[in-house]
Amino acid sequence: MGCWLVKEEPTKYSFACFLADGRTEWTGVRNYQARNHLRAMRLGDEVVFYHSGKLKAALGTAVVAGEAFADPTAEDGDWSCVVLEAAAAFAEPVPLSSVRKDPAFAECVLVKNSRLSVMPLTAAEYRRFCQLGRARKRAKA
Repeated sequence: MGCWLVKEEPTKYSFACFLADGRTEWTGVRNYQARNHLRAMRLGDEVVFYHSGKLKAALGTAVVAGEAFADPTAEDGDWSCVVLEAAAAFAEPVPLSSVRKDPAFAECVLVKNSRLSVMPLTAAEYRRFCQLGRARKRAKA
């Protein structure tokens, strides 16, 4: 099973909106490396949801609920998206400043290439985000 981190500006699509929606198509990625990461995602892969911009923090987790397909928001080009389902909210945000100081993230793509919007995580990095955020399971409706 794979582990990933996706980033979004809170003013564009906040984690609170994602939790309320429960599920979303992760569209609008227009970077080839990030697109290729979307295409590598498989059903059941675990995902950390991270707010970029001012906040710069991980806020919770999601699960890949639909593998890559053509991004319906793309007007031209070969772009993909996936379906994500909300899984857990962190009790506390995990700020980038903490990630950079933590030896568990020394090789993390977020530390080495923080501009990438979709990136792989190791299973250990994913677990560390969950430890630091003290993940709470989302109540099923």
